[in-house]
Amino acid sequence: MSVRDLIPWGRNNGNQVPSVFRDGERDPFLSLQREVNRLFDDVFRGFGSGLPSLGGVSAFGDGWPSVEISDNEKEIKVAAEVPGLDEKDIEVLLDDGVLTLKGEKRSETEDKERQFSERIYGRFERRIPLGYEIEEDKIDARFKNGVLTVMLPKTAKAQSQAKRIEIKS
Repeated sequence: MSVRDLIPWGRNNGNQVPSVFRDGERDPFLSLQREVNRLFDDVFRGFGSGLPSLGGVSAFGDGWPSVEISDNEKEIKVAAEVPGLDEKDIEVLLDDGVLTLKGEKRSETEDKERQFSERIYGRFERRIPLGYEIEEDKIDARFKNGVLTVMLPKTAKAQSQAKRIEIKS
């Protein structure tokens, strides 16, 4: 017995692959797989930009809370939009050069009669790698009108590491 005898489409008609395998729409298993893949893509696309990445993980999808990051010579400023939360619902951590924002948004009511809701509740965690040494004892975090602002002053060593590179034409 040769190996060709084990391949169903190699026995009688040479190397011709049956049309069931060439045309995915004829094979019900391939059609089912495509539909399931499309369904998962649609579901995860609805939760934000997709599955967890460097930015962190949350029940709200990747990238929540939305942040703005400013980096100048002396400090890094991180502003995060967290509407509907109070400062007691948020935790800010700095560990090994990574700023972590954690929190939880809870439902205010147990409305069993609710028919429809687009509001989202649950835990979130957002990790932001800083890339500089930070003066940890001078970090300032403030919360106002649903915006958390964290000021992270760079150490003198981190400030002196920046080197301007001349652009030549």
